[in-house]
Amino acid sequence: MTLYDRCKPLAFGLGAETAHGVGKRLLSGLQSTPIERVVADACTVVDSRLRVEAFGRTFPNPVGVAAGFDKNAEVPNALAALGFGHVEIGGVTAEPQAGNPPPRLFRLPEDEALINRMGFNNDGADVVGERLETTDPRVPIGVNIGKSKSTPNEEAESDYRYTFERVAGGGDYFVVNVSSPNTPELRALQRRDRLESILGELADAGADPLLVKLSPDLTEEAIAEAVDVVEALDLDGVIAANTTTDRPDSLAGAHADEAGGLSGKPLEGTATSAVRFVAERTDKPVIGVGGVTDAEGAYEKIKNGASLVQLYTGIVYEGPTVARDINRGLLELLERDGFGSIAEAVGADLS
Repeated sequence: MTLYDRCKPLAFGLGAETAHGVGKRLLSGLQSTPIERVVADACTVVDSRLRVEAFGRTFPNPVGVAAGFDKNAEVPNALAALGFGHVEIGGVTAEPQAGNPPPRLFRLPEDEALINRMGFNNDGADVVGERLETTDPRVPIGVNIGKSKSTPNEEAESDYRYTFERVAGGGDYFVVNVSSPNTPELRALQRRDRLESILGELADAGADPLLVKLSPDLTEEAIAEAVDVVEALDLDGVIAANTTTDRPDSLAGAHADEAGGLSGKPLEGTATSAVRFVAERTDKPVIGVGGVTDAEGAYEKIKNGASLVQLYTGIVYEGPTVARDINRGLLELLERDGFGSIAEAVGADLS
């Protein structure tokens, strides 16, 4: 039994959002201290076989933190010390937002899942941009950009552009989030005409590398259209996938009927299928998100076309050493299958 296994009942005795806040404070307390180096030495797996080149950036390993964990860019280097190869901060909006009223984050322990309806709560683009400017990141930082709740969809282009221009100096890649289920009418922006307009505006503003994050609830036709837009505008990659509003019949958690986006193990198969569907239609790098908790799950997404993977819910259920454990496991799987690197394994299961 690990130390986290012993501490988990205490953490799970707190409300999910309260526990997340406590965890963030602990990470903030170790960041930029000698303890950070000790933690990094214990958790970082350094091996050239794990290195990934994607969208003109070098990632020390393929395992990253998904958007939503560090919304305001407060602890990216503490997360890097835990062994993650990149951190995606945000979603960041043009205006500061309090988000939806609590409770808005729920655990489903029986399902190794979370449901959230946070509502893009964040400090706003001006504050986050300034924070990024004063951060010396240890790993690549992605910036997930969302639309302000108060901005009508007709003005989405200028809203996204404002946010990008404020955070541009601190990101290694930028993600257009039009797929969160927790901002009213946001998913309507995944329509081809709206997506082309928003992405074109950001490309014109100089957003590079630029990726788009898609919903797992889109039809295959809609996902294919989004990939066509990525190709037409020569964007740099796709993230598959965001949380889902679907509720599988298998859910056993007491909070299964709560509104919001479902993440974690129940999403794993759907997310991997989305990765494969996208990877079969583009040579652009794909980041696979959804249900990753162990090396086998990460490897499955990689073999189905993901150059990188991300997790958030996996940290909640597996604890702070999850990136180290996945990276160690990936090295064993690469050796087992005769691959010399992650790059060689990417898309190995595609026909």
